[in-house]
Amino acid sequence: MEFKQGDRVDHERYGEGIISKVSLSSYEAIFVRGGKVSLTKIAHGLTLIEAIQSSTENRNESGINFNEIIETLEAVLEKHNGISHKVALGNKWQGGNMVLQPANKDLKPKEISIDSFFRKIVLLRDRLRVLEQNINSHNILTDEDKINLQQYITRCYGSLTTFNILFDDKKDFFVGTGGKNE
Repeated sequence: MEFKQGDRVDHERYGEGIISKVSLSSYEAIFVRGGKVSLTKIAHGLTLIEAIQSSTENRNESGINFNEIIETLEAVLEKHNGISHKVALGNKWQGGNMVLQPANKDLKPKEISIDSFFRKIVLLRDRLRVLEQNINSHNILTDEDKINLQQYITRCYGSLTTFNILFDDKKDFFVGTGGKNE
């Protein structure tokens, strides 16, 4: 099945999205969970949710042009480096502080709010996901190169599992190899 710009689609990994660009060999889509992703037409993993009307009928009843919405979404995604869903800090940590106490008692401890630390951890995870997407959609890397790079990213996730205690929902947890391949 061929998709058109503006079609609403679902992807097994990235969830619901909208086709933003169609080229000869690939689709570019904006996903709620995955941000902006390029997928090959051969192995795209997409299913159609809703087809967009033809380009002459791109305005809805309120006069909004769908292509203008896509361009606006792309601009926002570019500015903010992808979309991430809201990730909640565990209730027991909200409003708390972390204190890093140096072994040398002459040095002052460093105090940082857990909320601020948590935002940085979530930002790191989101950037790893964008890196993962860029590797997977790269058109020059071989499949073997992609797998090798993917293993490093998975190990990074594994190194970050310590911070899972901060998350409110288990679906947001970091997941690594479970100690395998280390």
